[in-house]
Amino acid sequence: MLFRNFTLESIVERYRQAARAAVAIMCNICKPPQVQEATKSCMDCKASYCNECFKLHHPWGTPKAQHEYVGPTTNFRPKVLMCPEHEMEKVNMYCEVCRRPVCHLCKLGGSHANHKVTSMSSAYKILKEKLAKSIHFLISKEDQVRTQITDLEHLINQTEENGQLAEREANEHFERLFETLQERKSEMLRSIEQSRNRRLNHLKGQVEEYQGMLENSGLVGYAQEVLKETDQSCFVQTAKQLHVRIQKATESLRTFHPAADPCFDEFVLDTSKEETLLKEMCFGGVPDPPLIDLSHSRVYNEASISWRLSDDHLPTDHHVVEYRRLGAPSPSPSQEDVDDSSVWRATDRVYGPSAVVCDLEPNTLYAFRVRSCRNSMFSPYSPEVTLHTPPAPAFGFLFSDKCGFSAERLALNKRRDTVESVAGMAFLLAAERVQTGSYIGLDYIIGDTGISQGRHYWSFKVEPYSYLVKVGVASDSKLLEWFHNPRDTSSPRYDHDSGHDSGSEDTCYELSQPFTLLTLGMGKLFIPKSSSLSSVSSANASSAADPGNRVLPMPQRLGICLDYEACRVYFFDADTMRCLYERQVDCSGTMYPAFGLMGSGKVQLEEFIAAKKLTF
Repeated sequence: MLFRNFTLESIVERYRQAARAAVAIMCNICKPPQVQEATKSCMDCKASYCNECFKLHHPWGTPKAQHEYVGPTTNFRPKVLMCPEHEMEKVNMYCEVCRRPVCHLCKLGGSHANHKVTSMSSAYKILKEKLAKSIHFLISKEDQVRTQITDLEHLINQTEENGQLAEREANEHFERLFETLQERKSEMLRSIEQSRNRRLNHLKGQVEEYQGMLENSGLVGYAQEVLKETDQSCFVQTAKQLHVRIQKATESLRTFHPAADPCFDEFVLDTSKEETLLKEMCFGGVPDPPLIDLSHSRVYNEASISWRLSDDHLPTDHHVVEYRRLGAPSPSPSQEDVDDSSVWRATDRVYGPSAVVCDLEPNTLYAFRVRSCRNSMFSPYSPEVTLHTPPAPAFGFLFSDKCGFSAERLALNKRRDTVESVAGMAFLLAAERVQTGSYIGLDYIIGDTGISQGRHYWSFKVEPYSYLVKVGVASDSKLLEWFHNPRDTSSPRYDHDSGHDSGSEDTCYELSQPFTLLTLGMGKLFIPKSSSLSSVSSANASSAADPGNRVLPMPQRLGICLDYEACRVYFFDADTMRCLYERQVDCSGTMYPAFGLMGSGKVQLEEFIAAKKLTF
């Protein structure tokens, strides 16, 4: 089903004719043995002719005189390109979707029926212009290509030289290792030989001493000869010393001890550790750069940076994390920010795939990069990533299972950093009262730590499948009302938060309430209505003004910042630190992180937020 590439065939044919210029194309009409050399080829008849045969078969005044002829060739192509799907149809259009010529049947009811097509002449003009421009661009870059070729040749020579240098250095390193091992080997063998000779001398002397006890020429024979002495004074003079020698020999027989130990345990080597080190020696040269994993990296007033290495990487010795301050995101950064942005700071050596960078400034952009080290050789730096610190220090807390917690419809994990709304029996029984207008209310849960001063920030994740979740802050006085005086959430007069579309919302919106909750659900985030745009960030002012644009995609992570002294709460996209919504809140009492769930839903606190609390 593919087209013949006649353009390529013509190019090949031209080169073939040039290669076989000495070989003539003979006339297909002449009869042997007087076959003449062809001078023309008819593209319609698909044959080659000499002058006489061409005149004979293409006489003037006949239709054949109008045939197209070219120089002698063996490559005959059809005058019109035919459709491979419809063999009797000519291609006269160009499909812009499939980028191929088509016929009118392909367009009418074939595989290109719904595709956008254009005329062949228009496609010819456009493609010819594009090809001409591309060729012109390549020709104009000829000097640049030649320069790059020169650079590549220089790199080839440099690679060859550096490779030879690396070989020489490796040989030198191994030669030094061999020399050191040879020296240690010679020294140890010399020590073993000296110890062996010393022990053999002691044992041989002991053998000679015991052998003398058995032979007549030895101690026993000498003693027997002394006993034959009759002169008493001579006997006493000799026998006294002889008796001492015999006593010593007798004592040595009673307590026999070899004069030397035959074992050479002190010369046994344990080289397992050295063998392991030699086997683990890496010769991969410069290690590959790591890649920072943004899905597992988090930044607060401390940054947890994670990275990964290539699948086929060799073992590394350690890693180094570097970071620099890019300044607060403002239109006109100060001179101090500009100066500080060029200073990279490095952490201590890191032996795992992650590191924690401490003492970061709030509401500031930081750039991070990582590199690996192996055998004192550092890899290139990883691509830089930019992370934005929150506007306030991280506030650590866990979900509270004490204050108003509904164990029937809410489930907490053991760490108390994840809450999930479950449909229990009570939920199903209450659903039967839907026809009477009594709907199920929100199940609230709060953090186990309150806020009574300062600025605090926390972040969490709401699962996209969640039906309805409300997140924000609430005072202790409002919590008592929620947990002890539940209301019907289906009532149009019930405005339990600022994120719902009741008719009374516009009138009471500007009043300072002891709570602020934002509505999320079904993968969406809902910006509350407001009678003025002062409560919405400038980036979303137009969205809040238009009711049709108040629905935003749910962020992967949501962050909340409470400024207790300023009585203001902010909602952020925790990945980009973009403020989605802000408003006044009455901070007359202790404020708690508050969450409300209805239907299926799940909220999970950020690891850093929960872990910071769990460390106490």
